[in-house]
Formats: sequence, structure tokens, C-alpha cells
Amino acid sequence: MTIALPARQLSKSECVVGLRAALRVLDKWKATSEQACQILRISRSTYTRARQDDAQWSVALDQDQMQRVSFVLNIHAALRTLFDNPDNAYGFPSMENHNEFFNGRKPLDVMAQGDMIALYETFRRIDTLRGAQW
Repeated sequence: MTIALPARQLSKSECVVGLRAALRVLDKWKATSEQACQILRISRSTYTRARQDDAQWSVALDQDQMQRVSFVLNIHAALRTLFDNPDNAYGFPSMENHNEFFNGRKPLDVMAQGDMIALYETFRRIDTLRGAQW
């Protein structure tokens, strides 16, 4: 499955909504602030500001950052499809995984390597577990 983002430039308010949604998911996965910044390729100051309840705050994210947000949200959706139990849906990324790609590593640690390939491959492996039924 290919994840395609709109060809148009997203507004700052759309970027804020996406970023905050991805950060809420990463919080539920028990990602550290450093991991979240690496996964989404955002600065520590952007991370801090996005977590504040400031309706006036806005941010412009580039295409790469929005694709990372999209991957996090799609991984979340795949896990919610796979697992009925919230403990499993939210706990899976921080559990050691002994499948071929992960080799005993936690999916969250793999994603936090910061490169797009690791994020994409994590999504692809989780999507495959649920039969890639998009």
C-alpha cells in the first residue's frame, strides 16, 4: 500500500491537528520525547509547543514531516484493527518483537532511528500482520 498525501500544501492548522494527533498516539505508545522528535523529525521546541493547549499556535510542517505523521497514524489504525484490547494496541510498539525484521527490537526503537525507511518498514510489517486490508 502506498500512502499518498495531498498534492496541495497543507495549511498550518492542518499541520497542527496532524502533529498533535500523532503526538497523542506516541504518548499512548509510551514514546519518550526524544523518540517522538526522532520519529516525526521535529525539534524539541516544536514538540513542547505542540503539547501545550495553545489554540493560537501554528506550525508549518514539510512534506517529509507530514508523511511521518501519516505513518504514525496509519500504524495506530493498523494496531487498532489488529487488537481489540487497548493494552495490546498501545503496548505493541514498546514490546520486544522477535519477527524477522525486528529481531528482538521494539518497533518504537526501530521507528526512533529517525530514518524514513525504518518508519515505513515498521508500518509495512504491522500492516502485513493484519492482512494489509486497506
